Amino acid sequence: MPVIRSELMIEAPQQVCFDAARSIDLHMESTAKTGEKAIGGVTSGLIELGESVTWEAVHFGIKQRLTAKITEMEQPRFFVDEMVSGAFKRFRHEHEFIPVGKDRTRMLDTFDYTSPLGLLGRIVDRLVLEAYMTRFLLERNLYLKQVAEKQFKQMEEKKV
Repeated sequence: MPVIRSELMIEAPQQVCFDAARSIDLHMESTAKTGEKAIGGVTSGLIELGESVTWEAVHFGIKQRLTAKITEMEQPRFFVDEMVSGAFKRFRHEHEFIPVGKDRTRMLDTFDYTSPLGLLGRIVDRLVLEAYMTRFLLERNLYLKQVAEKQFKQMEEKKV
């Protein structure tokens, strides 16, 4: 059961970061190289507590579908999405946003998953999947950081 953790400092307020992370549209932009598309449930805008989204994407050359549901949310600090159906045996993805000063946020991302296929799945984790998922999530989070900082900068410029 690998657990992938990352932490990023974002030069934007907590609410801006929180909304960027639950944006279906930004998710699709950030995962464009896998062709990830929302095809069911919430397919655009901000996903809310109790809502689900079905993603279609190509990973390892195979078209896959995965449905995740928002199972916990404490706005603007925290939300959790969990797999309802898909290639994993299960996953729980926690997103936490901690204010650091007035306009900085520490984003903590924890992806806890179990691969299917028992021992074979654990071997695949060690050989390729854990590294692949670590890169995939980091690229997505760096994209969200860039977008949140740009949005905040634009908001500040409008105030002047």
